[in-house]
Amino acid sequence: MPVVNQPSAIGNQQSIIVVGAGIFGATAAIALRKRGHQVALFDPGPLPHPWAESTDISKVIRMEYGPDEEYMALVERAMEGWREWNAAWERPLYHELGLLLLCSSPMAPGGFEYESYHLLIKRGHRPERVYPDEIRRRFPAWNADKYVDGFFHARAAFAESGKVVAQLIREAQRMGVQLREGKKFARLIENGSKVGGIVTAGGESHQADRVVVCAGTWTGKILPHLAEDLRTVGQPVFHLKPQDPTPYQASRFPIFTGDVTTTGYYGLPVTPDGIVKVANHGPGIVMDPDDPNRTASPEQEAQLRDFLHDSIPGLAGAPIVFTRLCLYCDTWDGHLWIDRDPARQGLVVATGGSGHAFKFAPLLGDVIADTVEDRPGPLRDKFRWRPEKRPRVGEEAVRFHGQPH
Repeated sequence: MPVVNQPSAIGNQQSIIVVGAGIFGATAAIALRKRGHQVALFDPGPLPHPWAESTDISKVIRMEYGPDEEYMALVERAMEGWREWNAAWERPLYHELGLLLLCSSPMAPGGFEYESYHLLIKRGHRPERVYPDEIRRRFPAWNADKYVDGFFHARAAFAESGKVVAQLIREAQRMGVQLREGKKFARLIENGSKVGGIVTAGGESHQADRVVVCAGTWTGKILPHLAEDLRTVGQPVFHLKPQDPTPYQASRFPIFTGDVTTTGYYGLPVTPDGIVKVANHGPGIVMDPDDPNRTASPEQEAQLRDFLHDSIPGLAGAPIVFTRLCLYCDTWDGHLWIDRDPARQGLVVATGGSGHAFKFAPLLGDVIADTVEDRPGPLRDKFRWRPEKRPRVGEEAVRFHGQPH
């Protein structure tokens, strides 16, 4: 077996292999390279990987997390990072358009929208409460006979997610990260309890001081000892093309959720090419990440049509021009999984996005790099190695608000 890369540690500098070039892997590679490490980024490609969780036309960046103040504070910091990235990039890929959260019954203590609204106010934000008359006037595409309460928060955004990943990969290369596109992970190189690199599907051995696995939904397959702690679920995504896009412009139709903790539905305003994206952020369906069937089912389409008929009637008959199943790498409690493997020295795992990690992208790389370097940090406990959390009630407020995961 040929040895392609040898480890090379100089002082505190280490040779590090990052497996997976999605949002976890790309940001980790950049952060580690900034700290002086020699970094190689491996991915089977093409990039951005079309099946990766982070690949799509858009991801929502919102700070609403019910009563979870730690996550809200994290998103506040991340948004500053997004603005800094925008200023540095050739064109903006992060767009602050505001978020409309609507409820078909009055907001009440304990509810996701209620707790989010009051926590926003506590932290100095200015969400605007909306009732039916206001919904009819400002957001006329919505059925104000159904939705009787909610709020609009101007500080919310979406990122052009696939383009963000591509941008970050280019930046990593410019910084000196070695991109190994087309190299598929086969197994770890293990000597007793120590990990010393990886073997790729072609049989090449790549040695390193550290291996950081950022393989998203494939993590439980390529690291079987994590298969019971992580699972892959598919969430339907629909791109609709209304005949008249005017009612769905951002000024009247911002990023939205509609009874999200029960329906799971969220969506975004029309794109320049006339597409309205509506997707589901619910429990999802458990599936194999290598299952080639990545289109939404007729049943899922029927459920979408029912939601639109009741909520956004003008979209109910719009043709669907594209569907996909967006795969989440779920942890049992809905928190990210970023930690050193306690049984394998030299291995760090950064995964478990659970459908909400992308918004933290400007912070992710440093969280992962701190873990690699074993530096203390405020998120080390929340994202720690935790097999004792299986199974339990999910803690991510949008998807699992008091519901079993």
